[in-house]
Amino acid sequence: MRKVRFQAQDTVEPFGIDEVAAPVPGPGQLLVNTEVVGVSLGLVRMLRGGTVPTAGPGGEMVGRVAALGAGVEGFRVGDRVGGVVFEDVYAQSVLAVPAMVTAVPPQVTAAEALALVRGGLVALSALRAGRFEQGESVLVTAAASGAGHLAVQLAKTLGAGRVVAAVRSADKADFVRGCGADEVVQRGVDALSPHGRLVAFSAGGGTVDAGSLLSGLKSVIGFSIGLISRQQPGLIEQRRAELWDLHGAGRLRPAHEALPLDQIAKAVALIESRSNLGRVLLHTT
Repeated sequence: MRKVRFQAQDTVEPFGIDEVAAPVPGPGQLLVNTEVVGVSLGLVRMLRGGTVPTAGPGGEMVGRVAALGAGVEGFRVGDRVGGVVFEDVYAQSVLAVPAMVTAVPPQVTAAEALALVRGGLVALSALRAGRFEQGESVLVTAAASGAGHLAVQLAKTLGAGRVVAAVRSADKADFVRGCGADEVVQRGVDALSPHGRLVAFSAGGGTVDAGSLLSGLKSVIGFSIGLISRQQPGLIEQRRAELWDLHGAGRLRPAHEALPLDQIAKAVALIESRSNLGRVLLHTT
């Protein structure tokens, strides 16, 4: 199988493609032959900080089950699945644990499924964490990102009175308006209304002065999709089912930019420059 080799980022060729043997699933593991894998801001941060693990970074993938380790139940060889793996995701075959993957409906393309299994889950769960109700105004930061553009669509389809999209540059305005944004701004956190709720779920979100929350009875809510996945797996499955239903009804339109596996450097550059529109992914087949 083909697998990305990560090297020091100050070298001429920081990424290479190796031909290696496919991994063998151990007890409680699935072997998945990938169709697509995601490239995210988390990978960019690892590369910048020189913290890419020796085994290779994890991330999102969509593919088909190729083999089952001992003790695995609920999956069969040939099942189409999507989710998160903990290491070596940039390869044609990966090892996954059943709790971190979910069945992918046959009518959903691999690229759309990749956008929804993680980015869509984060977007929907962030709205739920903020106790979003119909008729309220919703501000989505990083609104052109993989999760952000889906949050705009979800807020609109779930009944927001107004959806404001905050983007890094004006050239993304048409894209987020096409996702359903009523207004587009470049800075928006200071616009939190009285009784407003700020949902913080990214390590790159900056800081908030607690004193600034007092007069407007504002609040900040911490949110971790990983913790919910570990503590409330049933809730994760419920929300993924909701996403599949919304997509099937034509109310969610995941956007993506796709490249072949050997163009991972270009994919990373798209994320690093914040010039992507929607999810960035690599085809592995």
